[in-house]
Amino acid sequence: MCVENNNKPLYNRVILKLSGEALAGKKGHGFDYDILNQIADDIIEISNLNVQVAIVVGGGNIWRGRSGVGMDRSTADYMGMLATVINALALQDALENKGMQTRVQTAIEMRQIAEPYIRRRAIRHLEKGRIVIFAGGTGNPFFSTDTTAALRAAEIEAEIILLAKNIDAVYDDDPKKNPEAKKLDKISYIEVINKGLGVMDTTAITLCMENRIPIQVFGLEKRNNIKAAVLGKSIGTIIKEE
Repeated sequence: MCVENNNKPLYNRVILKLSGEALAGKKGHGFDYDILNQIADDIIEISNLNVQVAIVVGGGNIWRGRSGVGMDRSTADYMGMLATVINALALQDALENKGMQTRVQTAIEMRQIAEPYIRRRAIRHLEKGRIVIFAGGTGNPFFSTDTTAALRAAEIEAEIILLAKNIDAVYDDDPKKNPEAKKLDKISYIEVINKGLGVMDTTAITLCMENRIPIQVFGLEKRNNIKAAVLGKSIGTIIKEE
């Protein structure tokens, strides 16, 4: 880990977790191409600081498994995995249009459009300065892309998960329902689980806790928030050991 100062990143290797909804912006579905390009610019900016960046992207702007009412859960989840691949390819295209070398790796093999997920190959890409996007979730139904982020972070030995959401931090209650909800600057893994705060699913939080991977939760509404998180600035909420 690097020494923190105003100009030097605090982390050498990070996982950026992007929700599918973040790519849709206010539209709520599909892509907001202005936001897609803004995210690509922000990713390139931290990569230019010699930070190794891997990304896990969700698929909620296209399909959510729970939307398949009456559908077999496994089938609905596999459809969600395919949605994450679409998002990964869109993000790859945005990054490569700006000159950044990018690789998409999928948990379910589809060799014509992406590499299969291979841990050592992913690490090698990162060491060469390429952006790696992990798509297809874990490749198994019943697991969320939050769990994918925690699993991949542990596998590639990322120092932190940057959890970019449509909300600017973790609150002690739902701020949309309770205007008195208080923003939390710092919270432990076990508190997130015990209070049912819904930042990430329990499996993901437990994986991070067992592997001591901190999680920085912040919003994408402001430019340079990803960079601010990498530089160790106080934005959003940090989830880590007490």
